[in-house]
Amino acid sequence: MMAYARRDRQEEEQVWVPRTKLGTLVNEGKITSLDEIFRNGQRVREAEIVKKLLPDLRNEVVGVSVVQKQTDAGELTRFLAIVAVGNGAGWFGVGKGKAMQTREAIEKATTAALLNIIPVKLGCGSWECRDGRPHSVPYKIRGKSGSVTVEIMPAPRALGLVAGPALKSLLQLAGVKDAWVKTFGSTNTMSSLANAVYDAFRQSHGLNV
Repeated sequence: MMAYARRDRQEEEQVWVPRTKLGTLVNEGKITSLDEIFRNGQRVREAEIVKKLLPDLRNEVVGVSVVQKQTDAGELTRFLAIVAVGNGAGWFGVGKGKAMQTREAIEKATTAALLNIIPVKLGCGSWECRDGRPHSVPYKIRGKSGSVTVEIMPAPRALGLVAGPALKSLLQLAGVKDAWVKTFGSTNTMSSLANAVYDAFRQSHGLNV
């Protein structure tokens, strides 16, 4: 166990050598905010940019499934992982990754989620509250992925998240503390559920990413 812990620390402590101009600016401290990057319409192409600017980011494995494909050499089995990332304060991303090993699939999915991260529009849209603090969503938002549709509606402060455990976890990652949530379709499909939540936040910005 100690050997694995040391190896993980060594991997985390590897020096980041930026491969893009944006990465260089972030690494040199000339850009210090992810908000600035999105306001300027720049695209993040290095996961390390997000890690550096959002050090309190958390990730959650939404699901891991087995994917099988028939080839000339026989049946090829790989793992498909879905990971969500967020800082609990207005940033959220979802990504997927495939690999022969579970750990590698999760790592690929985490990297994809970091590259897909977007700002979450928080607010206080409930007529029962109107305290002005960003604890909910500013208005009803709707997202869709596959057969799953998710509606997130503003709720008053202290109500909490009226949703199932999986959705609660995703919304908490994004920074939503109070909301009513409705779901339609095959909600047991975790990948579609996570992507529907992501699509709802994306639609609120009119983002086509």
